[in-house]
This record gives sequence, structure tokens and C-alpha cells, in this order.
Amino acid sequence: MKKVVFVLSVLFASYMSFSQEQEHYNVIASQFKDLYNANDYKAVFELFNEGMQKALPIDNTKAFISNMKSTLGTIKSVEFNRLKNDAAHIYKMTFDSELRDILFYLDDSNKIAGLLVTPHKPNNLPVIERNTTKMILPFKEEWFVFWGGTNVGQNYHVAYENQQYAYDILIMKDGVSHKGDSKVNENYYVFGKDIIAPCDAKVVEVITGVKDNIPGELNPEQLTGNTVVLQTENEEYLLFAHLKEKSIVVKEGQMVKQGDLMGQCGNSGNTTEAHLHLSLQNVADMNIATGGKLFFDDILVNGEIKKNYLPVKGDQIKNKN
Repeated sequence: MKKVVFVLSVLFASYMSFSQEQEHYNVIASQFKDLYNANDYKAVFELFNEGMQKALPIDNTKAFISNMKSTLGTIKSVEFNRLKNDAAHIYKMTFDSELRDILFYLDDSNKIAGLLVTPHKPNNLPVIERNTTKMILPFKEEWFVFWGGTNVGQNYHVAYENQQYAYDILIMKDGVSHKGDSKVNENYYVFGKDIIAPCDAKVVEVITGVKDNIPGELNPEQLTGNTVVLQTENEEYLLFAHLKEKSIVVKEGQMVKQGDLMGQCGNSGNTTEAHLHLSLQNVADMNIATGGKLFFDDILVNGEIKKNYLPVKGDQIKNKN
């Protein structure tokens, strides 16, 4: 009986500790809402700890508040949503125009040490570990896996939930990705290469009209550039990003067969050189997606046939047929 009482006491103490911590976060979230709505950016700045104030000086805080206000309007309501990594607290905030998630991380003095605004991510989204649909590679020649694999050393995408396990793939010859002037897209071996459907699927999203970058420059305003998203029969979503301007030949709602042409590899969006960004997602919207592992069936990897294979950084990959 004493052991039972002891366990209950520990649980109660832990609950009280979490409850008290939650109350601190609730107060900060409520204060942020009221000060934001009042355009009191100075008071918002005072909620930050020293590190945050250095990272987001008062002029930047003013611009941050103003930009959010012009895009989203005022905050109508705030509601605790979930914990992230058992530390940061995420709140669902209802703005005039749409929902957003706002992550708060407080230091020991209950000052804001971290703040991040992202699209609202519902808690009941489907989970996808890997694809069950059989895939071919979405190109015809032999390409090089620049980023790919299941750990950060092989694949920096793993650190980002919405694109974990994604690939960046291009063509390399003699250890380089281009010939001649590095500022000319057409000099990159992969630029303009056909991108084909890796399986039978439905086109659920198409983004066009994004200019290809001058190599070395970025377009952070249009992250994925010209984009195609496919939905498989098994409710898997495949995102193809950075396609060439005016190259996409499919439309939303269209059904494609494995091997059908969809567009060409380009250098549009937030990228410094031509390549294909390819990822498996649990939902169509990359902003709220969780990435899954994308395996390919019966392909050539460094000249050897591999079945049900997940390519990794450094692999030369090609369809068998």
C-alpha cells in the first residue's frame, strides 16, 4: 500500500509541475495575442529574453508584427494544441483569414526564447512510414543522389519533418554537375531532362509560372518553384519540385500512367542549381506534411540490380529497363 501511495504522489507532483508550466505558457500566449492585436510591438519585444531580442531586434519585431497583421489580420482566439519534443508548446491561433500554429519556447525566467509561426497542422493527419506502391525512378538516364538516406549525415532533409527522407537528385559527369559557364542553366547536365511519373497516379497540385533562377541565386518566396504533386491509389503523395519554367504538361485532376511525361528538370524556387527535389508525403500540402521513406522497385544502383531499394547519398541510380 505504501508503494502505491508513493507512486501516486510522484505522478501528482509531476502533473502539478506540468500544469504550472502550462499555465506560464498560457499566460504568454494570451499576452502575445493581446499585444499583437494592439500593435504594441514594443511590449511584444519585452516578452523576449536577451537571446531573442538579439535575434529579432525591435525594428525587426515591428516588421514581423506588421507583416503578420497585413497577411493574416488579428488573432481571434488562441488554444493550446500540442507539445513539441516535450519542451516547446504549440498553440493554434485563429486569425481573421486562416489558422496558424505558433510555437513558443520559454526559458527558466518564462521569457520567450523561441518563436515560430507555421501553417496549422491538425493532430489527426495520417501517418506514412514508407510507400507501398511500387515505383520506378522518375527519369530515364543515370542520375546521381546528392542528398538521400535516413540520417542527417547522408541527407540533411531528415532534420525537417515536412520533407524528411526527401531526395535531391541530379546528373554528374567526372565529378561535376555542369560544363562551361556555371551561371548558365543549360550548361547543367540535368537541366531540361524529362521527369516521368513513377507510378499510376492522380495529379492533385500543379504550380507553374516560376522563372528558373540564375545558378547560385535563390528564390525563397517560392520554395518549391514549378511543382507537381501526385496522389497514388494508396493515398501516398509524391512531390516533384524545382521543375523547368513552362515545361509542365500535366494538369490538376489528370490521371497519369507510370512513365508518362510530366515536365522537365529545372532550377526554379529555393535552389542554387538545377536538380530534382523528390519527396514522399502523408498529405498533399508540404507545409503541414510529414515525410516518408521512398523506396524504388527493381532499379540499377551503381550498376547492380536492387529490389525494393531506398537510394542514399552517392548512389548512381537508373531504371533497369
